[in-house]
Amino acid sequence: MRVLFKYLKDYRKECIIGPLFKCTEAVLELIVPLVMAKIIDVGIPNGDTMYILKTGGEMIGISALGFGCAMICQYMASRASQGFGTQVRNALFKKINTFSDRELDRFGAGSLVTRITNDVNQLQVAVAMTIRLVSRAPFLIIGAVVMAMILDLKLSLVFLIAGPVVALALYLVMSRCVPLYKKIQKKLDRLATVTREELEGVRVVRAFSRQAEEKEKFDAITDDAARASEHVGRISALLNPLTFLVMNLAILAIVWFGGFRVDSGALTQGEIIAFVNYLTQISLALIVVANLVVIFTRAAASASRVSEVLSTDSSVTEKKNGFAQADLSAPAVEFQDVDFSIGAENILSGIRFQIHPGEMFGIIGSTGSGKSTIANLIERFTDATGGEVRVFGHNVKDYSFNEFRSQIGLVPQNAQVFTGTVRENLTMLRSDVTEEQLIAALKTAQAYDFVMERENGLDSVIEQAGRNLSGGQRQRLTIARALVARPRLLILDDSDSALDFATQQKLRTAIRRDLEGITVIVISQRVHSVRWCDQILVLDDGEAVGLGTHGELLRENEVYREICASQLDESEVAANE
Repeated sequence: MRVLFKYLKDYRKECIIGPLFKCTEAVLELIVPLVMAKIIDVGIPNGDTMYILKTGGEMIGISALGFGCAMICQYMASRASQGFGTQVRNALFKKINTFSDRELDRFGAGSLVTRITNDVNQLQVAVAMTIRLVSRAPFLIIGAVVMAMILDLKLSLVFLIAGPVVALALYLVMSRCVPLYKKIQKKLDRLATVTREELEGVRVVRAFSRQAEEKEKFDAITDDAARASEHVGRISALLNPLTFLVMNLAILAIVWFGGFRVDSGALTQGEIIAFVNYLTQISLALIVVANLVVIFTRAAASASRVSEVLSTDSSVTEKKNGFAQADLSAPAVEFQDVDFSIGAENILSGIRFQIHPGEMFGIIGSTGSGKSTIANLIERFTDATGGEVRVFGHNVKDYSFNEFRSQIGLVPQNAQVFTGTVRENLTMLRSDVTEEQLIAALKTAQAYDFVMERENGLDSVIEQAGRNLSGGQRQRLTIARALVARPRLLILDDSDSALDFATQQKLRTAIRRDLEGITVIVISQRVHSVRWCDQILVLDDGEAVGLGTHGELLRENEVYREICASQLDESEVAANE
C-alpha cells in the first residue's frame, strides 16, 4: 500500500481541501434539525407565518451552503482520484515495459491487463470515497450523538445502545465478505486470461469446430465468477436490512420514551423530531461506513496486486554508469559456454560460437531446441544463467539498453504490427528517416509493391494487429521496420515462414545485395532459409551439435542430415554430399 501513496503527493491540496469542505457540510447538516425544531416549537404553535418563512429561509440557505461545500469536495475528489489513477496507470505501464520475459511470463498478459484497468479503477474509487466520505461519516455520527446528548442526556442512551448493535452487524457481515472479495479478483484474472485467449484464437476454434466446447468452458468460468459475486452479494445484502431494523427500533424507542419526556416538560415536540433526524443521520452514515468497508476491501486487494507489479524488479537490469561502446573490429556476437534455464528445466546448455562482422549466420533446429532463446539472449530480453554473451566485443550487460538495442534490428517470430499507418510502423525506432530510406527498406524486404498498391501508400492505415494484412505482408513489414534504422546486427527469427519460395529467394538476394557490412543472423526450421549462410549452427534439445557450412554439415553432421532429408529432395541432398 505504501508504494502507492507517493502518487497522491501532487494532490495534497485536494486531499486537504476536500475533507474540510465535507466536514463543513456535515456541520451544516447537524444544524438543520435544530432549525426544524424551532419551526415546530415556536412558529407552528403560535401561528407565526413570518417566523416560519424566515426560519425556513435560513434552512434553505444552510442547505444551499452545504450543497456548495459538497460540490467543491466532489470536484477535489474527482481531480485527486483521476490524477492518481492516471499516474498509477502510467507507472504500471512503464514498469511492465522494463520486465524481462521471466516477469512477463510470471504475471501473464491477462493478469497485467486486469491490474492496469480494473484494479486501478478500484483504487480510484477508494481515493474519491476517502476524500468525500471518510471524514464526513465519523464526524456526522459523533456530531449527531453529541447534539442528541446536549438536547437530552437520558434519551440519548438509545443512541449509545443502537450504535454498538449496528457496529456488531457491520462486523459480522464484513468479516465474511472481505476474504470473498479477494477470491473474486483472482477469478476476474482467470476470466480476462481466457477471454484474451478465445479472442486471439477464434479462427483456430472455428477451424476445429470447437465453438460449443469453448462456449461451455467460458460459461463455466463466468458462472464461477458470478456465483462468487452472488454469494458475497447475498451476505452484504443483509447489511441494510439489519441496520434499518436496529435504527427503526431505536426511532420507536425515541418516540415511545420521548413522549413521556414531553409530558413531563423535559423535551418539546420539535426536539423529539430533532432526535429522530439525528438518528436517521446516524443510520445513513453507518450505511455509508458499510459501503466504505466494501470499497476499501476491494481496494486493498487491488492495491496489493498493483503494488506487487510496481515492487517487482526486472531480472534484466541496466548498469548505472560506465557503459561500454561497441567495438566494430571485434566479433559481432560471441557465446561463451552459455547456459539458460527456467527453474529446473535447461533450455540451453554449453552453447559456444562466434559470428564475425558482416557474416550471415544461420541457426537451425527442431521446435523447442532453443533457437529463439538465443535471439532473446542476444537482444537481452532475458539473461543467461551461465556463461557469457558478448556483442561487439563486450558483455551485453555492459551496454546501456538504448545504445545496445539501437545497434540491433530484430524481426521476431510473431510478426507484430501496430494500429496506425505503414509510415508510423516503419519509424518506430527512428523518426528522422527520409522517404528514400523508407522506400529502400521496403524494397529490400520485398514489401514495396503491396504497400504502394494501396491508395495512400506509406500513409495507408494498418488495423489492429494488422488484420487487414496477410501473414506474409506482416512479416515483410516487420523486416522493413528492422531495416529502416540500418542496424549493425540484424536478427531474422523465423521471419520468412509465411513467404512463398519465390519471395524468399528475392528476399535473400536483396539482403545479401543491400546489407553489405551488416551482420545477419537467420533463425529458422527450414533448410532453404539457412543453407545460403556463411555458417550454420545446429541445435538439438538445447545443445549445439554442429557448426559449419551447409555442405560441411550435410556431409558430417547426422542431425543436420536428418533435417535436410525431411525437407529436401534426394537429389539435392546427394548433390551436396
